[in-house]
Amino acid sequence: MTQTALFLTAVRRRIRPSRTLPFLVVGLLLALLLLFFVLPVIWLLLAPSKTAGEVVRDNPLSFGSFHQIGTAWRHLFAFQDGAMTRWLRNSAVYSGGSLILTLAVSVPAGYALALTNFRGRKTLLVITLVTMIMPQATLVLPIFLELNRFHLIGTIWSVILPFSFYPFGVYLVYIYFGSSLPRDLLSAARIDGCTEWQLFSRIALPLAKPVVGLVAFFSFVGNWNNFFLPYLVLPNSEQFPVQVGLNQLLTSTPSFNPVAGAGLNVTIPELALAIIIAILPVLVLFVFSQRTLVSGMLAGSSKE
Repeated sequence: MTQTALFLTAVRRRIRPSRTLPFLVVGLLLALLLLFFVLPVIWLLLAPSKTAGEVVRDNPLSFGSFHQIGTAWRHLFAFQDGAMTRWLRNSAVYSGGSLILTLAVSVPAGYALALTNFRGRKTLLVITLVTMIMPQATLVLPIFLELNRFHLIGTIWSVILPFSFYPFGVYLVYIYFGSSLPRDLLSAARIDGCTEWQLFSRIALPLAKPVVGLVAFFSFVGNWNNFFLPYLVLPNSEQFPVQVGLNQLLTSTPSFNPVAGAGLNVTIPELALAIIIAILPVLVLFVFSQRTLVSGMLAGSSKE
């Protein structure tokens, strides 16, 4: 019996799968992640510290000087008499205005779809889901024609209004209220004499803070990063948000557009600095709202 047991143990050890292969796969995936995602970000952060010539000649991951960062900053904000400042201000106005209207529309709409019964409710929910999964580019033409019909092209409302109706936000709120809001609590409040508006404003809305924060985050990020629709409906550079402004900076950089003027002071370091500035608001918002985002993502995961 002892020899048999030893033989079986040796066989099990021999046929046991090697643990080296999973580590090699994980290492390869991490290397690919470093190569395609991390290194470009490091290059982007270091590019403003060099001159345009140093960006081409020197080590891509080397640091230049803080003086060059200041020079790139001055050149960038001197472009077209402070166009970068105007673009950032426009993005803040568009994103902030759309965010307020998004919350004012999405939260009551999701509450109504989840907790009230009315004719056409299921049809409206299906339309919301279909609109949510459609690529945004497919809606640009009908939205453009609609805005043109109401003579809104070239106005601030041509950007704010389309961004304000957020199907994904409606669906998130619908899931939360449909799965996590205690019905007994609402029934007890009705017995105590609460109206439907009081149920929503005093009971449902305070309990929905995590999902409201989640909708606000996704809405702000989507509005801040939107490029295609503002590019079509805003003909004037004075009205551009920062994402459309980056495209204008790109076309004004001789390295990417040989016909651009040589005296514009827009080179690769200035363009890299503009990209960093454009993503900073989203990055700061993400850093300071991580707890809210996690709470919102887990809000509808369990039935209370």
